[in-house]
Amino acid sequence: MKSINKVLLVAANILFFSLNVNAQAPTKGPEFDESTLLYKGEEKHLSNVRQLTFGGDNAEAYFSFDGKAITFQANNSAWETKCDQIYFFDLSKGNMQDGAPQLISTGKGRTTCSYFMPDNKHILYASTHEGNEDCPPTPEKREDGKYVWAIYPDFDIYVSDLDGNIVNKIVDGPGYDAEATVSPDGTSIVFTSMRSGDLELYTMDIDGGNLKQITKELGYDGGAFFSPDSKKLIFRASRPKTEEEVKLYTDLLAENLVQPTHMELYVCNVDGSELKKITDLPNASWAPFFHPSGNKIIFSSNHPSKRGLPFNLWMVDVDGKNLQQITFDGMFDAFPMFSPDGKKLIFSSNRNNNGTRDTNLFIADWKD
Repeated sequence: MKSINKVLLVAANILFFSLNVNAQAPTKGPEFDESTLLYKGEEKHLSNVRQLTFGGDNAEAYFSFDGKAITFQANNSAWETKCDQIYFFDLSKGNMQDGAPQLISTGKGRTTCSYFMPDNKHILYASTHEGNEDCPPTPEKREDGKYVWAIYPDFDIYVSDLDGNIVNKIVDGPGYDAEATVSPDGTSIVFTSMRSGDLELYTMDIDGGNLKQITKELGYDGGAFFSPDSKKLIFRASRPKTEEEVKLYTDLLAENLVQPTHMELYVCNVDGSELKKITDLPNASWAPFFHPSGNKIIFSSNHPSKRGLPFNLWMVDVDGKNLQQITFDGMFDAFPMFSPDGKKLIFSSNRNNNGTRDTNLFIADWKD
């Protein structure tokens, strides 16, 4: 969960990818219906789609526990942002076409991965602002041509009220700490950290106590979410196996870099037991979230693509069976999340952006 702008520059890689989406033509597919904001005849699980943002890069939108609001990260010059910042939006207000929503982060440094606390009055997010108030630099192009993105060591995790006042620094320490989400029962937090020397998942109580390491295998573990009953975790991970893959991963990690080449989805109990790989697909599968039933996973993937794009939303049973395509965009759909009552889906998409690079937020009624 890095710079949203890199999401648009993604090709065959996970999370925030390297290909400028304007550099290749959209993949031909179903006809887009501007009146419904859907691809005709295909996106049968979605209805009553509403576009929430209208410019810039908007992603990782997550519902409040009562389903009435969202928090998300955005980089929008019209909102005077220099790099990703965290915002709050009351869904009863319709959309953000006429102006910026409430800024939650400080406006300094780079932020990522916001999520509501159980009281709906506080938001947790990661930020680099204490390390440096400027936006941290993106990695320069490497001589070997390999795309990498930064694991900024200044990222720590904060809790803010809805007016943007930081009330707690809940995760501190040297090295990357980010990608935090909260369990539906409101008791636990899961996040990714470099504190062991590798990018692993950790859980802790909602007040920051009782820290536990969940994953221990070499590779990048991140983007974790709890199941509806708060008993399991779904996340995406890399697993370098060959000597060459291991060397590349560890060498880059020593520079606080990751090459997000291939990611798969894994599920485990909240204590890390019964770890299972549930996808085995080409390219990148990422941004997973549990279906309200707890028996399925919705996620983003470009696995059918030969050139990196498009990314679309897919669904698979928690045992890895019954893979089904959900969206049919010619460019990029990702970051899906169901509302707490399971009736709505929010996601980021390049649809309806008039041929620009803009990634906007969309909310839809969900139909099983």
